[in-house]
Amino acid sequence: MTEIEFEALRTFLKARSGLALSPDKRYLVESRLAPVCTRFKVENLSRLIWEIKSGRSPALENATIEAMTTNETFFFRDKAPFDLFQDVLLPKFLKERAASRRLRIWCAAASTGQEPYSLAMLLKEAAARMPGWQVEIIATDISIEVLEKAKAGIYNQFEVQRGLPIRLLVKYFRQMGDQWQIAAEIRSMVDFRYLNLIEDFGRLGQFDIVYCRNVLIYFDTAMKSNVLRRVAQLMAADGALVLGASETILGISDALSLDPAYRGLYTKALPAGAPHRTALAGTR
Repeated sequence: MTEIEFEALRTFLKARSGLALSPDKRYLVESRLAPVCTRFKVENLSRLIWEIKSGRSPALENATIEAMTTNETFFFRDKAPFDLFQDVLLPKFLKERAASRRLRIWCAAASTGQEPYSLAMLLKEAAARMPGWQVEIIATDISIEVLEKAKAGIYNQFEVQRGLPIRLLVKYFRQMGDQWQIAAEIRSMVDFRYLNLIEDFGRLGQFDIVYCRNVLIYFDTAMKSNVLRRVAQLMAADGALVLGASETILGISDALSLDPAYRGLYTKALPAGAPHRTALAGTR
């Protein structure tokens, strides 16, 4: 793969997925795309890039994007964002949505489903406090392959041992040989959909809570700003956004404000002259 070919691949990935691949990631390209070459019977990376540029194979293009997308996830990953949901966000919205009894949650970049299923299990655990509530969890990802795995809800022993409390494993999973499938009652709580974050997602509607963790780190500043602006537009006036621990809006977006009490928690920025809004942390 020549420098020109590598630059062509970088341009393609950014245009199609927003992925900003740095010049020092050539080794990553070679390791991740070699299996794609084998699968599509393409003799080498140079030929693969030529095929992509020709536009003759949408399947090859999609496979290339999926191969270069990081799908690292596990149940209750990083723990703090789920404690935040259970201890702060859910009590807040149970109180503030008591009249409508409706709650909408969006998990962007949901990968193989562990994040939205973790939230679904927490909601199931809180069911006694939510009689008559209508809760929607929309989970999206750019990879059709990982979405199919997420919908099936089948995980191997290693995957269920990463972050999942044994109590919830026993309660909400059934063993299938050396694999585990999450219960149908939990799977039915999550609506998995294909979505590319660089494209319009206004059709998803308004959300009370948005989890968009560990995806902005793969975008350049301009794309981060664009995505955050559009996410903010979909948030309810008192809605909440949860980003990854290493992500920030500082110098990137003025559409959102950091909640000072919780790392990674953001609310919609107030219009000029609007009265001060109490931080989410103060609603407990």
